[in-house]
Amino acid sequence: MGSANVFPIEFPPLVTFFRQEVSYSRKLPQSQFPSMKNKEQYIIFVLAILNIFIHLLFYDSLEYHRDELLYFSLGRHLDLGYASVPPLIGWIAALVENTIGFSVFAVKLVPALLSGVMVVLFARIAKELGGNFYAQVLAVVAFMCTPFSLRAFFLYQPVCFDVFFWTLVFYLVIRYINTESDTTLYWLGAAMGIALLNKYLIFLQLASIFVLLSFTPQRKLFRKKAFYISLLIAFVIFLPNLYWQISNDLPVLRHMSELNERQLVNVDRLSFVTNQLFMWNLSFFIALLGLLYLLLNPAGKKYGIVASTSILVFATLMYLQGKAYYAAGIFPVLLAAGAVFIGNNMKMKELRIALFALLVIGIIPLVPFGLPVYSPDKLVEHFDMVEEEYGIDAGRTFEDGKKHELPQDYADMLGWEELALVTKKAFDQVENKEACAIYCENYGQAGAVTLIGKKYGLPEALSFSDAYEYWLPRSFEPDLEAFIYINDELGEDVAAICDEVIEVGGITNPLAREYGTKVYLCRKFKGSFNGFWGQVMEGR
Repeated sequence: MGSANVFPIEFPPLVTFFRQEVSYSRKLPQSQFPSMKNKEQYIIFVLAILNIFIHLLFYDSLEYHRDELLYFSLGRHLDLGYASVPPLIGWIAALVENTIGFSVFAVKLVPALLSGVMVVLFARIAKELGGNFYAQVLAVVAFMCTPFSLRAFFLYQPVCFDVFFWTLVFYLVIRYINTESDTTLYWLGAAMGIALLNKYLIFLQLASIFVLLSFTPQRKLFRKKAFYISLLIAFVIFLPNLYWQISNDLPVLRHMSELNERQLVNVDRLSFVTNQLFMWNLSFFIALLGLLYLLLNPAGKKYGIVASTSILVFATLMYLQGKAYYAAGIFPVLLAAGAVFIGNNMKMKELRIALFALLVIGIIPLVPFGLPVYSPDKLVEHFDMVEEEYGIDAGRTFEDGKKHELPQDYADMLGWEELALVTKKAFDQVENKEACAIYCENYGQAGAVTLIGKKYGLPEALSFSDAYEYWLPRSFEPDLEAFIYINDELGEDVAAICDEVIEVGGITNPLAREYGTKVYLCRKFKGSFNGFWGQVMEGR
């Protein structure tokens, strides 16, 4: 499926549009002229399409991301919740796969389209804050020219949806401050409910808003019936996932505990702060200006709840040693506020143009940190060059705290096709394929076998990793005669029950995070495999 099928409408270049307008002025009455409002909407729409195009331009530079394989696996097991995430990401994955398939392009399409929606939302926020058209465009460009926006809306993960919902909630709060409309509150309730089905992190934003509202003129909101109706709407939407969590002994608590022990322990508060500057590049200073505008400027103080919420969220995450991108949800609205201040106060045309140029030029050397614009080897060369010449080495330290040649997201997008092919090679050596199962040590491996391996006739993989644990069989019928084991080394328990173990191959790309993962074909069991499997399941 090519880009022509995705964007079938052709839009005339802006220059042509304005030239046509001049020629029309000689023929049409004034009432038929394209209004300035329509011109502005047209430009915002073009920027939205441009942002979508940018995110799809390099969609096939690498392979699927490890997490994308997991989330599309969730889509094949629709439920009200999963081990590490709420259900929305799996529901959308199911919709995508059952409509346009599971190509790399199909997986990248949804976050890319959402990047276009973000452009429109940015413009709306800037306008709602009192910004002129320049402020709206500046807010959009400032967001587009950041490593964070390039990366977040390139990957099919809850992150892009989370940033969207945080931004939407802030927009609706601002909208309510301006209108005090009950309808806006109802939309806010729906947004909160759906957002909670995507990522629980938004609880922090919502709790901060409601606590801080008590100290603002908007506290009269708590006396409105519509406010409680909006909370009821949010609760009803979120209720199915809450029921699932309770029914499954709150796996979210176990996931948070594991996250804290394995990943967050390697995060320090200083890097949490400094990484914000890298993720947002020059736009960070526009966001900082926006924070000051909302706190100190008479026109901005009306929306002070946005600034105080942002400060409380940032301080909380820094204290808890959260990952740097956890704070991403507060930056879009601050960027819009900063753009409004600049747009309403910077009058010189030359300075306005120079600011756009500075943002665009400033992101150019950092584009490879956001999008894989080169081959893996060329990416490594680029990162080495940037580190040597500019001293910038952000993004290449993994969650384990160790530095690698590629950023973790890129290393997580290599080796999966090779793994599926090697697994097929092992599966082809099995005579009775009905009596063979494939086990993977982590969800990335399991997703590669299950999703990529489908075209090779491979069965769904087994794993104790993440949501795969919920889909494991209690026994096999018929009892297994062969077992394909995928891990970086052969497990002692598996080796102990087999008289024949063949190392078929593995992932050979040294840049892949899964480099060294091997595929073993295990046969000639010393007893019933179901007996062995039953003991394993009892020990979980």
